Amino acid sequence: MSGSHILVINAGSSSIKTALFDGNLAEVLRIEATGIGGTGALKIAATAHATNLPDNATALAAIFDALQQQGIAVTALRAVAHRVVHGGTTLTAPCRVTPQVRQAIADCVPLAPLHNPHHLAAIDAVETLAPDLPQCASFDTAFHATIPDIARRYALPDRPDLTGLQRYGFHGTSYAALVRVLPQQSGALPKRLLACHLGNGASLCAILDGQSVATTMGYSPLSGLTMGTRVGEIDAGAVLRLVRQLGLEKTETLLNHHSGLLGLSDLSSDMRSLENSNNPKARFAIDHFCYWAGRQAGSMIAAMGGLDAVAFTGGIGENSSHIRNAILDKLSWMGNFPSYTIAAQEEIQIAREASNVLTTDQKGQNDA
Repeated sequence: MSGSHILVINAGSSSIKTALFDGNLAEVLRIEATGIGGTGALKIAATAHATNLPDNATALAAIFDALQQQGIAVTALRAVAHRVVHGGTTLTAPCRVTPQVRQAIADCVPLAPLHNPHHLAAIDAVETLAPDLPQCASFDTAFHATIPDIARRYALPDRPDLTGLQRYGFHGTSYAALVRVLPQQSGALPKRLLACHLGNGASLCAILDGQSVATTMGYSPLSGLTMGTRVGEIDAGAVLRLVRQLGLEKTETLLNHHSGLLGLSDLSSDMRSLENSNNPKARFAIDHFCYWAGRQAGSMIAAMGGLDAVAFTGGIGENSSHIRNAILDKLSWMGNFPSYTIAAQEEIQIAREASNVLTTDQKGQNDA
């Protein structure tokens, strides 16, 4: 392929979001396929068209057709770059997708059963549609590879059958983008930075000298803060009771899809809807979200040995001054510190990482 554009793909269970960047890494177009698994829709820029999308392969074929209709042929693409939730202990940096890397992503399916299978389906679909097109992957877990073992390890026996049970952390591409962009606003990257990615999925990260040293998510994206539909912090004994009471599948559904803001409010998982509601349950859900963000922020501050600045990103972090101020009020005991709001830039971060991987590969080939 001799093109210059990079197509970033974020494949989920029922939707595929894509963003197209040109050779200067300026965003050109967004295309989103929704309702995958039935009668779905293809949204090109702001216009949606109903269409049948039985699976990821069909959805990606429709996206490639839409690109063609917008004047972007496959030959105009330099690469496709995928967001992959879990890279495990081996995939700790952005890379080209090779058969070995694909297998490593597949090996991580038990660690992210709700995510990695859909990333693999997208990788395979692109391989079928454009077998000569380079594919790259960026991993949500990779930014947290710098977390020290004392923060990473659960207090479990060192046994072969327990291998892989550790804290991984997520939202890594968001935090990597924040570290890259924040100095443009702050003048320099703060030494001890509390980063808050607040959206439907939410986490905090302790960033010391530009590197992750602790984060609120752990083995899975389920733990940590109160989230849109995920429970966040919960005692393992309570989970065991739920499994005995409801069974494994119903417990997994409850904790991932019917808890968090939705479960507390019994209204919505959308913070905007809750903030516009006078329902006491909605107010309690918001208070719960802010309380646990402030409480777990203390843990992140302890991991860094202090605090120099706070940065907010993600849909809630960027758009809700009420939530930001409520969390900052809970940190007033730390004294004065600056706070920043950074627009989420996960897609362009993935595009940048893919561009760097391809450039490095090309340089290595030329040197050889």
